[in-house]
Amino acid sequence: MKRVVVTGMAGITSLGHDWDSIANAVIEKRNGICRMDEWDIYADLNTRLGAPVHDFTVPAHFTRKKTRSMGRVALMSTVAAEKSLRDAGLLEHPVLKSGHTGIAFGSSTGSTDAIRDFGSMLINHDARGINATSYIRMMSHTAAVNVALYFGLRGRTLPTSSACTSGSMAIGQAYEAIKYGKQAVMLAGGAEELCASEAAVFDTMFATSTRNDTPHLSPRPYDKDRDGLVIGEGAGCIILEELEHARARGAHIHAELVGYGTNSDGAHVTRPEADTMGIAMQLALEDAGLPPTAIGYVNGHGTATDQGDVAETQATRHILGHTPISSLKSYFGHTLGACGAVESWLSIEMMNRDWYIPTLNLTTVDDRCGDLDYLQGEPRRMQHEYVMNNNFAFGGINTSLIFKRYAA
Repeated sequence: MKRVVVTGMAGITSLGHDWDSIANAVIEKRNGICRMDEWDIYADLNTRLGAPVHDFTVPAHFTRKKTRSMGRVALMSTVAAEKSLRDAGLLEHPVLKSGHTGIAFGSSTGSTDAIRDFGSMLINHDARGINATSYIRMMSHTAAVNVALYFGLRGRTLPTSSACTSGSMAIGQAYEAIKYGKQAVMLAGGAEELCASEAAVFDTMFATSTRNDTPHLSPRPYDKDRDGLVIGEGAGCIILEELEHARARGAHIHAELVGYGTNSDGAHVTRPEADTMGIAMQLALEDAGLPPTAIGYVNGHGTATDQGDVAETQATRHILGHTPISSLKSYFGHTLGACGAVESWLSIEMMNRDWYIPTLNLTTVDDRCGDLDYLQGEPRRMQHEYVMNNNFAFGGINTSLIFKRYAA
């Protein structure tokens, strides 16, 4: 078995595109949630809250020829991938086109502008909005394909489209591709672009926050007064590399990925199941060869939905005991396909800096949630060797990742 390390990391969020910007927002107790006035045209939509990335721009060197098949989700993915490759020292490296580098990347869906054009054709019998790149921009694996094309990757492409676990499942599959000797390097992550249609999905289940006039107070993961999630957007990418390959080229190593667990509830499309959530965590522990007590911190899924928060925290308590936990979705909203990647990136940052971000807006923990050490108020100084990132998705898909502080 090969050891797998993280040599590059990057992300795009509603609070900034680097650690310092995000950390400053945390210190200021500020999130990226705002009122989406443009959603007022949807009279039956209850929520008006979202977490858009206001300052995303396409770099000048991204030519029209390179980007014509990219919608917003693919553009954010490619920019995040470029930043992570630069961090890893792999931009223009010959390994990218050698066949030894692959990609695992996910999103819940493709760009919704293209989906709208196909919908117009079916409803209005008018195909004039469709062009040669419409399907490429719409397809659920648009991010994986466009990133691979942009950088000329010739290894395996592993697209993941599993709703809220798209990003974390991509990281897990990339890890296994290297662990079992199939690739030397993998780009791994996920992305999502913000659209009212995604808010509507959760709105129909009364799972969205309706604090439309006080956006800074939502979402409130694990809090007794939470009223639902907020949809966000963004992208995250980490570069995974076989340890000896990274050492041979003198790469800086951020962390080691030592455990991955995934399974399915097999019970209900949208109702979370604590038992199988816990099994996913146990599978990750077994993969890493670790006891539950080794995990120093859990980056929880923490969507601020009623059933989800309770099931997740009860499962975490059952498997890991009274462990520290927080949810970053209180800052960025639920970025769906991006969350597993963004939260993995920031979990590694927190572990390496011994500085852990609390859940924003968490005042009083819901009595029904598990008895955990909830990070509240101010960032906490802690030193841990292992952190876990958990994500859970529609369809009962569960993922758990374990990162280890790297020591040469």
